Amino acid sequence: MKLAARVNQVSPSLTLAITTKAKAMKAEGLDVCIFGVGEPDFPTPAHITAAAKKALDEGKTRYSTVAGEWALREAIAQKLQTDNNLCYSPENVLVTNGGKHSLFNLMQALIEAEDEVIIPAPYWVSYPEMVKLAGGRPIIVKTHEENSYKITPVQLRQAISSKTRLFVLNSPSNPTGIVYTPEEIRALADVVVEEDILVVSDEIYEHIIYDGAQHLSIGAVSPEIFSRTLLSNGFAKAYSMGGWRVGYLAGSQEVIQAMSKIQSHSTSNVCTFSQYGAIAALSSSQNCVEQMRQTFAQRRQIMLECLDRIPGLTCPKPNGAFYLFPNISQLGIKSEEFCNGLLESQQVAAIPGIAFGADDHIRLSYATDTETIEKGMKRLEVFVRSKF
Repeated sequence: MKLAARVNQVSPSLTLAITTKAKAMKAEGLDVCIFGVGEPDFPTPAHITAAAKKALDEGKTRYSTVAGEWALREAIAQKLQTDNNLCYSPENVLVTNGGKHSLFNLMQALIEAEDEVIIPAPYWVSYPEMVKLAGGRPIIVKTHEENSYKITPVQLRQAISSKTRLFVLNSPSNPTGIVYTPEEIRALADVVVEEDILVVSDEIYEHIIYDGAQHLSIGAVSPEIFSRTLLSNGFAKAYSMGGWRVGYLAGSQEVIQAMSKIQSHSTSNVCTFSQYGAIAALSSSQNCVEQMRQTFAQRRQIMLECLDRIPGLTCPKPNGAFYLFPNISQLGIKSEEFCNGLLESQQVAAIPGIAFGADDHIRLSYATDTETIEKGMKRLEVFVRSKF
């Protein structure tokens, strides 16, 4: 059967492939330590599930509007104003089937053939593929460990051409866990304004930060950058709602209307009762978010201490998200070979860095329990020492 050419341009997700293989091994009875999954291991907070159950009991099981329940769009707009100093109204918000869907819709609405989209590497696996599916060209800008894997204003300016349409910013970052400082965000905003391009800011890890790091939404820097900013976020990470599939994008009404038109012909609305859980997440106490963040901070410290004992690996201390991104280049092994060997010989699942545009790295998630972290890191040390 002949498939569309666009399908052959897109790479399958290595993050899902490795995790699927690890789960299959676990189902066979093997003791597998999984450091691949990119979602919290906590249950969704009880008040959020209670709100969804109440919505079910009240019969909120029919189609809702494509752009999302008005009450949820109001809650998101209020959150963006209160938390991020961004003056959006509900009309500026589209509710989507997870944060990933918001970015996919955005690329479809903005990107045409030959349009260029600047993506710093290491990057989240789906950014380049979404650009390709929209017919655009991803422009990958390699960042460096000595700069904590952050794109600099000079690098951004050098990557911009007459075909540049969009710059993708992710802070806190998947896979590196880095958080751009407010000063760094302002410097990047200056370039975006001066070069008159757009920026999409993926802020889904905004609440998971450590060591006094500050999260600044790039759109809050100035009115000039605000008009050029699209903001993607969701509920999967901060509220442990990965399976609920609720995300959103905020931007100009023109963009939101275009994305809503696309969504009306693909998924239509997000699951209606899930949206009522999301309303509860935003409108209730945020203590659950802080409790999970504190637990992540403890796990991060344990994993970092374990990593420090392993020769041949280097890793800047991340101050956001729930990942470490160690450099394995001293071992002389590429990331897929490393991760396949680690899984087969030690039953530890990590994600190859090649999935994120960095083949001399691996990604480790500490969104798992302490016992798994300690056991898995000991096995990782055994594997590395056998190679180093």
